[in-house]
Amino acid sequence: MLDNTDILILDELSKNSRITMKELGEKVHLTGPATSARVAKLADNGIIERYTIKVNQEKMGFIVHAIIHIYTKITNHQPYLSFINEQEQYVINNYKVSGESCYLLECKFPSNEILDEFLTGLSNYVSYKLSIVINK
Repeated sequence: MLDNTDILILDELSKNSRITMKELGEKVHLTGPATSARVAKLADNGIIERYTIKVNQEKMGFIVHAIIHIYTKITNHQPYLSFINEQEQYVINNYKVSGESCYLLECKFPSNEILDEFLTGLSNYVSYKLSIVINK
């Protein structure tokens, strides 16, 4: 069971996973070694699975942020999934969902022209409904 200190640690690590244990300890009112032990325990218990970075897609040139609802045409989804794997440079997340659509696809593209090429290829496998993210 997590206590308030564990939750504070997770909150701080989610903001900056490169923080030092000393700095983290100061934020959660523990010593560096005590904080390190808590983080190790959270990792050992599977609460912390990995440390990641957040890449600024816009600074990398991916300025078009698209959310695409996917409607499969056939029960075999493998052709769609293979296409998505081939387009991994554009795909941020591909969620299999329940509800109106079969998948929810989140992508970033460097231009509307490349988005159009992607959608043309995508239409060989599925139907879709496109939404462009205006602001986060």
